[in-house]
Amino acid sequence: MKNTTARNNYLKYIAIALVIVFLVSAALFLLALWENRQGKFPETGNEDGVIEYNGKEYVPRDNIETFLVLGLDKYDGQDSSDSHESGVQADFLMLFVFNNETKQATAIHINRDTITKVNKLAIGGTAVVESYMRQIALAYNYVDDDNDKIRCRNTKDSVEYLLNGIKVDHYLSLTMDAVSASCDLVGGVEVTVLDDFTGIDDTLVKGETVNLTGEQALRYVRSRYGLEDSTNTNRMKRQQQYLNALYDKTVSLIEADNEFILKLVDTMDEYVVYDSSDKKMQKYAEKFKEYEFLGIKEIDGEAKRGEEFMEFYSNEESIKKLVVELFYIPKASDNK
Repeated sequence: MKNTTARNNYLKYIAIALVIVFLVSAALFLLALWENRQGKFPETGNEDGVIEYNGKEYVPRDNIETFLVLGLDKYDGQDSSDSHESGVQADFLMLFVFNNETKQATAIHINRDTITKVNKLAIGGTAVVESYMRQIALAYNYVDDDNDKIRCRNTKDSVEYLLNGIKVDHYLSLTMDAVSASCDLVGGVEVTVLDDFTGIDDTLVKGETVNLTGEQALRYVRSRYGLEDSTNTNRMKRQQQYLNALYDKTVSLIEADNEFILKLVDTMDEYVVYDSSDKKMQKYAEKFKEYEFLGIKEIDGEAKRGEEFMEFYSNEESIKKLVVELFYIPKASDNK
């Protein structure tokens, strides 16, 4: 009995570790931009859930689950009249879509600067005080309650608005401090510097290969203001590069030393908040490990400089095409 309990505990650690490794790596990850598509997509379907797209009727897919991952960061200089004084924002948003029928997974990366509907919630999170069109990153901060789960839920609602009402089943958030902690835990991460960081971190010289320490890693994936190209899109390229390297190194350390799993869990636990039980986390760990990963998609759009901050305006056709591809199938009659 004792051996069985020890084994179950160990399997639990492995499951949680796999999720954390994947999510920390995904937390700033990006692949190519999603192509523009054409077609009309109604805001809502009929009573049977049937929608029309490009002249064809579609019905919702069965056995689809979604899991939202948030990377949290603290920003100074926010407008306190519109947001809670904590200043924490969702700097990274990625929605994982699991197709439990085909055993496949796809991720949607959402630009933090995306302008969409953001609710301001009252204390307790049960009442909407007002709604705004704001950067989606601010949804985490638009809550008059110091409750991490309410903040995550408010961000989840904004993601659902953006994706034409697609339901988000579960969420997990982690603070950006996890970047430094995970980097130091693996003994640094090697990258070839993509941008000129003069005046921000003179140890990061463009074109040179360096083994990033935790603090360097955080500056490398977080910085954009003060660089030649200050857009979030350019920053994402560095994030992709860094996190590919972090993921590879972390997995190699786990394979070489089973005890490293325990170190990973102990280190990352304080940075993570999620709405699922440990049992649910184990289930998602198995999916991350076993499902065929089809890659990460991004909503196309245009970045503009607002009065104070960058604003990203989504291409509606890109959203429509993406939603149909991942969440709907052609109605049976259309296949005849």
